[in-house]
Amino acid sequence: MPYPCATLKELAVSPDQTLAFETDCHIFDGCGFPAPGLHSFTFEPIATVGGIEINKPMLLVLLGTVAVVVFFWAAFGRAKVVPGKLQMVGEAGYDFVRRGIVYEALGKKEGDKYVPLMVSLFFFIWIMNLWSVIPLAQFPATSIIAFPAGLAAIVYILWVSLTFRKHGFVGGLKNISGYDKSIGPVLPLVMALELLSNLIIRPFTHAVRLFANMFAGHVLLLIFTIASWYLLNGIGIAYASVSFVMVLLLTVFELFIQALQAYVFVLLACNYIQGALAEHH
Repeated sequence: MPYPCATLKELAVSPDQTLAFETDCHIFDGCGFPAPGLHSFTFEPIATVGGIEINKPMLLVLLGTVAVVVFFWAAFGRAKVVPGKLQMVGEAGYDFVRRGIVYEALGKKEGDKYVPLMVSLFFFIWIMNLWSVIPLAQFPATSIIAFPAGLAAIVYILWVSLTFRKHGFVGGLKNISGYDKSIGPVLPLVMALELLSNLIIRPFTHAVRLFANMFAGHVLLLIFTIASWYLLNGIGIAYASVSFVMVLLLTVFELFIQALQAYVFVLLACNYIQGALAEHH
């Protein structure tokens, strides 16, 4: 076992556990620091629906989906010429993605048709990230690689299909492979690298960038949160207060990173679409 206080039950977090550590473990009590690990990202099923086991991250994704749909339904379901407070917030968020991301990357003419998708992606990713600092939830669903990978796959399939629809089969291959006969003898090498970059590395990095940031941020919050409790004993109380201050600072920092990662994911998606629609030279 990695530390004396650990139990086999900690290898999978039960639904009622939030931080996955022994609550009676403190410094000077003869037990080691219960550091977070893979067990902090493994959850026991909460329920089984149609043979599919639902765990905490899956539940958070479902709740996040409902939250986004309900919010925009409430904001725009009965839109008024003079908007109320909720409609104003919804319009501000929608306009931020439309003008600040989509139009900047694709322009108004081409961008309008992709605004609904990008708004959905932005707010869906944002709420999944936000679960990390919401009481009781306290877990970013995007720190499970399957969710960012699924979203990146949607963008990847859209990008590839748009490329071939816009340029045809031969033109699409030229677009993806970076074909340019003017570069001479190194053309085969350039094409091989471009194909590797666009078809394999691009979707991989698109997913991992979001996953890695949320995974690392959650681990840091866990370390200092657990440390605040672990040090709460004797002289360690002084160190516990410092650790708790770090929890507060990291929470504020995470709020910024959560929004930033949603922005970056959608911005890259728009850039990929722009590349698919661009004329090949």
